[in-house]
Amino acid sequence: MQFKSSGVFARLLGSAAVAALVPLAAQAQDTTTITSWDLRSDTATAGIVRDAMDRFEEANPGYVVEDSHFANDAYKTKLKIAFGANEPPCVFASWGGGPLKEYVDSGQVADLTPYLDANPEFKDRFVPASFGPVTFDGKIYGLPAENTAVAVVFYNTEIFDELDLTPPETWDELMNVINVLNENNIAPFALANKNKWPGSMYFVLLADRIGGPEVFRKAAAREEGGSFEDPVFIEAGERLQELVEADAFARGYNGLDYDVGGSRRLLYADRAAMELMGSWEMASIRNENPAFAEKVDFFTFPSVPNGKGDPSNVIGTLGDNYVSVSAACPEKDKAFELLTYLTNDDAAAARLADQRVMPLKDITTDDPFLNKVLGVVGDAGSVQLWYDQELPPALGEVHKDTVQQLFGMSITPEEAAAEMEQAAQAEARQ
Repeated sequence: MQFKSSGVFARLLGSAAVAALVPLAAQAQDTTTITSWDLRSDTATAGIVRDAMDRFEEANPGYVVEDSHFANDAYKTKLKIAFGANEPPCVFASWGGGPLKEYVDSGQVADLTPYLDANPEFKDRFVPASFGPVTFDGKIYGLPAENTAVAVVFYNTEIFDELDLTPPETWDELMNVINVLNENNIAPFALANKNKWPGSMYFVLLADRIGGPEVFRKAAAREEGGSFEDPVFIEAGERLQELVEADAFARGYNGLDYDVGGSRRLLYADRAAMELMGSWEMASIRNENPAFAEKVDFFTFPSVPNGKGDPSNVIGTLGDNYVSVSAACPEKDKAFELLTYLTNDDAAAARLADQRVMPLKDITTDDPFLNKVLGVVGDAGSVQLWYDQELPPALGEVHKDTVQQLFGMSITPEEAAAEMEQAAQAEARQ
């Protein structure tokens, strides 16, 4: 707010009061606010982000960072509305891939390449592949900020030990585990699929195990011979519905909300034995239920009969969330500087203490869980970005919708594949 001094105003307040207001007005005019939005809605991770912002403010007097944190689905909607109105935050988080590219293509995201070229030592700290989901036409539009995250199957080691079960490596072994758990009145998998993306993980892993990453790449890129009606995607739907028919999931899965811990609560209550989820889940489990965390381990998704995909392949990201600068930001230089505080060594150490590993070279940890995750990533034949993040937003929504319908047994695998292909063709014509 700016104050205007007038004769009447001065007579009402007195000269001393006016004199006192002048520095306040000057201070208000000298303060510059940088807005920042992200998905760090839990207290621990939001605190790590805020600490980095505080360090930025301390080093930059006159600058204030106004941070806002949102849950997953609410964030997507809010960000889309903000960009649509050309009123985005200066700094924002994304998953990279198709959704970010849509904003890049419309000229709404700042190219960070010049900044990184001017700071080669800072850039070279990152694993080069981590820039992949935010690189378009050779230009980098984001920094990997949060975590090296891959989808794994968490399991309750006590339940497995009591029932003499071992982590399955093949489809037949997985079906046996499912049968034994059901016979003992324990739901095999906890799944909160109201949000749709948790169920997508099953489909993506099945498609990768059946056909390898090239089948999706060709279909998504609209290359000759590439199609979402490829037999690989149909078989993935069939395998998914085979799980549904085998009662692999706790009841009500399509109505449970992941954002409020719908699947984890089933694990904590020993009502379910496993959960397929990103490796970030361990941080949530440790924060919410440290005692339960002591009996949790994980295994990678098993192979399928006659599958062409390498069983070491994983889905996930080497950056988890990326931070970018909007083209509309009037303080781009300072906004990029804020990005460096959000991703520097202090920020990386804080995340490591919260069981999250930024994709930095030569990072080390004493945490057995994190070392196991890094081992899985290091051994992976490929790292496939989540479909709903790799694909353009509209097509990503069709993917999530059809997979949720597959879980609900309201659509056949052939119908789901045809709907995806039709949507992909429509997207390509735009």
